[in-house]
Amino acid sequence: MLRSALLAAAKSRGIRRFVEATPVTKPVVNRFIAGTTALDAVRTVRSLAERGICATLDHLGEDVTDAAQARRTVRAYQQLLGVLADQGLAERAEVSVKLSAVGQSLPADGEKVALENARTICEAAASAGTTVTLDMEDHTTTDSTLSILRQLRVDFPWVGAVLQAYLRRTEQDCRQLAAEGARVRLCKGAYREPASVAFPSKSEVDKSYVRCLKILMEGSGYPMVATHDPRLLRIAGELARQAGRGPDDFEYQMLYGIRPQLQQQIADQGNRMRVYVAYGDEWYGYFMRRLAERPANLGFFARSLLRKS
Repeated sequence: MLRSALLAAAKSRGIRRFVEATPVTKPVVNRFIAGTTALDAVRTVRSLAERGICATLDHLGEDVTDAAQARRTVRAYQQLLGVLADQGLAERAEVSVKLSAVGQSLPADGEKVALENARTICEAAASAGTTVTLDMEDHTTTDSTLSILRQLRVDFPWVGAVLQAYLRRTEQDCRQLAAEGARVRLCKGAYREPASVAFPSKSEVDKSYVRCLKILMEGSGYPMVATHDPRLLRIAGELARQAGRGPDDFEYQMLYGIRPQLQQQIADQGNRMRVYVAYGDEWYGYFMRRLAERPANLGFFARSLLRKS
């Protein structure tokens, strides 16, 4: 129930105004957000790279309904990719793109606009020498996102996608993308979804995650294991071993600010660890989903509020 309330709050303009205006929010947000500018994000990438950890960078923003704002987001990614290339960090960092931030939510021709804007970002990534992963949002965007993915992969076969284990459809999506040799980040899912399309309980989601991961490990693509759950991490390692995958044949992914010691431990063991680094001004929705994912995150936020009250 608490998770549902937080996810509902992520869509509330009134709560957003309150949270963004509360001064004590900033240090808590800074735990999960790497700053507001491309240079802030690149500094974080360099720090991670010095510790043997890769990154994927998300210029925050979503549900854009203004074409000019979508174009500004594209330019922000072009700038970011240029800086990564100039500073020799493109081999250590890629970008993650929410299609609703680049036009998918536009009332007219949203999918077409998103495809062209995503193509522009892919061209910039190719020039920089890195890759792009398309983030997945709520279930209403899944078909559109996968359609755009397949069109992009004609020219950019390295474009990856995110699949969410809590959706009932995801096993079949894993089979299709694994057979196509795609890069797939498998996460549990962080949006508010009806039980008709998503598994409602944690145990069901965990079981789905393992089934999906097994399909990806046995397929011809590149699995990206996005979880902070120690039990699922152990299962992922065993599934990779059974499938004959070495450290270069899959990777682990975690979020910036969550379990950094575990991230370092995995990297130190010779595995590829990639951290999802979000940056920018439009942090509210992302931040609220991080609070909803783990009670410990909400407790950290509440303690910060109480210390300042």
